[in-house]
Amino acid sequence: MVDLLCFTEKKMNISKGDYLFQEGMTGEGIYIILSGKVQISKITSDGQELTFRICSKNDIIGEAILFSYSPKHLLNAKIIEDGEVALIRKDILENELFKNSSLAFEFMKWMSDQYRKTQTMFRDLILHGKKGALYSTLIRMTNSYGVKKEDGILIDLPITNQVLGNFCGTSRENVNRALSDLKKEGVISYSKGKITIHDLQFLKDAICCEDCPAIYCTIQ
Repeated sequence: MVDLLCFTEKKMNISKGDYLFQEGMTGEGIYIILSGKVQISKITSDGQELTFRICSKNDIIGEAILFSYSPKHLLNAKIIEDGEVALIRKDILENELFKNSSLAFEFMKWMSDQYRKTQTMFRDLILHGKKGALYSTLIRMTNSYGVKKEDGILIDLPITNQVLGNFCGTSRENVNRALSDLKKEGVISYSKGKITIHDLQFLKDAICCEDCPAIYCTIQ
């Protein structure tokens, strides 16, 4: 995408545990992550948290407010790793998108990719249930944070069972049981809070994976 940083109004440091924005807040603009990690999620009416993305360097967040008459954020952006973000004001970016056809084209392509990622995520959740959603999440994590090792693919991101449950719309206890079963079967193993996938094909076969391009099969 065309370098959006030239339209930046300000940069700000972000701290783990804080929120960059929360659902219902009026949005100033979009954010580009320069460093650190931000979790994008929604809290349902019954208090269940559903996570959509974990965003890191060069990712864009807060885009849903663009060209909206009521520019309120629909999701929460919780900071899970200290870092820095850049803010591009809504009115400035909208004006540039009207004037710059190349920028508008690239931004539309990016938005389409984000839509397809979300669509495939919900497809897996609906068609394959909570266990299938967990398997899908593990596959997506290998594409986002996977490091090839001799015995499999290390997901190089410390992640709790609660966070995994939030991606799948299920409880930590259900994730615990499913991961224990996978560990007994030799599909995965744990070390220092990180998961290694030893049999990725097992997970793909379980959800009838369509081998989508990696660009659409991530959690970023």
